[in-house]
Amino acid sequence: MNKFYKFCIELKAYTDIKPTIHLSPATGYRARSEFGFSKDSYTMVKDGKKIHMNISSIPHSSIQEIMPKLLFKIKKSEIMNKKLFQINFRSSGSNVLATLIYHRPLQDNWTAETREIQNSFKNLSIVGRSKKQKILIGEQDLELTCNYDESSFKILQNDLVFFQPNFYLYPLMLLFITNQLEKTKDLLELYCGCGGFTLPLASNFNKVFATESNKHSIRLLSQSIKINNLLNIQTARLSDDETASALANKRLFKRLEHINLQSYEFSHILVDPPRAGLSEETINLSKQFKHMIYISCNPETFLKDIAKLDRKILSIGIFDQFSNTNHLEIIAFL
Repeated sequence: MNKFYKFCIELKAYTDIKPTIHLSPATGYRARSEFGFSKDSYTMVKDGKKIHMNISSIPHSSIQEIMPKLLFKIKKSEIMNKKLFQINFRSSGSNVLATLIYHRPLQDNWTAETREIQNSFKNLSIVGRSKKQKILIGEQDLELTCNYDESSFKILQNDLVFFQPNFYLYPLMLLFITNQLEKTKDLLELYCGCGGFTLPLASNFNKVFATESNKHSIRLLSQSIKINNLLNIQTARLSDDETASALANKRLFKRLEHINLQSYEFSHILVDPPRAGLSEETINLSKQFKHMIYISCNPETFLKDIAKLDRKILSIGIFDQFSNTNHLEIIAFL
């Protein structure tokens, strides 16, 4: 059954509103891609079978350009090839970060060989990783400039944090949200990551309090806030349940010593949880807010949470983040 049709049928149990559907190109859309490495080739699983390749049409063109060239150099180097089992790519649209993951410790000769290879590219940085080890050749943080509508902002990311995977749909997701915002005061954002929604939405609110449990994401977001000269965002490294406990005054956190939560007048809560969906404590917290924006990467848990939230769906969009797969991204105003 068509994945869009399937979700729309299931959605009818909760609302008569028809979702808007935003399609993605089938090629060149991925800002980040992960591949296995075996028999001197990139590998991925398709229809339950492992396939070998020198290049994939799915990643952004900047990644596609580097893939065969980097593979050629790895194949020629016994040092780089030995016990390499995974290669991940990320792109800012111009610069690329490649993470090479090994089943062995990396020695000085790997560093020297990799540095020579990295110097042969103008726009490539390389991270080598093995158990409890990381070696960086070049710049670890990628700076992406995102333009949408008449707005623009810069955001930092690296291979340790989540970032929206679809170059084409990301600006459309931002527009879907900003075009529907009204009666805004302050925003509480949970699962903020490195700021993919925090940064562009800040100008629509008086103040933003954004929380995230990943320390690397919070570091990058703090740097991006400075790069964009934004003065109305405060961040804290808190999980969803810790945020709920802090707002309910159930627990004091040293990480919040510099933040006065009582000074906020929240009108909206935005949540972008992992595939497991919202915790019970987060669901209870959300009921204190008049307006809720729910971003979901899992339609199944989204519908389960909708039943628990006891909220009316005001609008909903479907975003085909991973073309030609069963995955869907949902944004709903509740």
